[in-house]
Amino acid sequence: MNFDEIKSEWNAEDGEKTSVSENMLKIKQARTPVDTIRNKMKHEFFYQVLVLILMAFVPYLFNFSAHSTTAYLAFYAVTCGFSAYYFFKFYRFYKNSYDMSMDSRKNILWFYYEMKLNIELYKALTYIIAFIGIAFLATLLFIEKFYVFNKIVSKLSTFYLLVNCFVTILFIGVITELWAWYYYGKHLKKVKKIVDELDSEV
Repeated sequence: MNFDEIKSEWNAEDGEKTSVSENMLKIKQARTPVDTIRNKMKHEFFYQVLVLILMAFVPYLFNFSAHSTTAYLAFYAVTCGFSAYYFFKFYRFYKNSYDMSMDSRKNILWFYYEMKLNIELYKALTYIIAFIGIAFLATLLFIEKFYVFNKIVSKLSTFYLLVNCFVTILFIGVITELWAWYYYGKHLKKVKKIVDELDSEV
């Protein structure tokens, strides 16, 4: 092996070491948004549990009648059922993400896709709870103010009711998408950007 060949191999090894160091640096950078998402998940879990507990006292705080209390508790039980399923999935993902060290591209990629799936579940739960809330308000109006409810329904045309339903669904959808993006999406985008940068260097 002559001097030029030795020099060429030496430069190649230096380049490889630099590439590995840059990759490790990017992997470390991914930990910041990952930790931010984990902290937000933890906080939101406790907030949601607290809200569910407080919701149990709503009929007593607003002096619901016996019929309205029964209807409320039925809707509340359904809400708790859906929330429990979501909390279970959310907690399992949160725990697995801590059991798995974020020191490789594979694990960061796993976190990205699992979190993306959890955000979709999060949106679905928000839609479900919003519709349960609207259904309960309609039921409450029907029980407590049947005359008003009947008057509203009889005076509104089918077209107007359909437009209102469409606008309500659209409004809930926009709020849900914006909130999911603000709370989790923008941080997850940073994780995806780092994964893409690691892919481009492979």
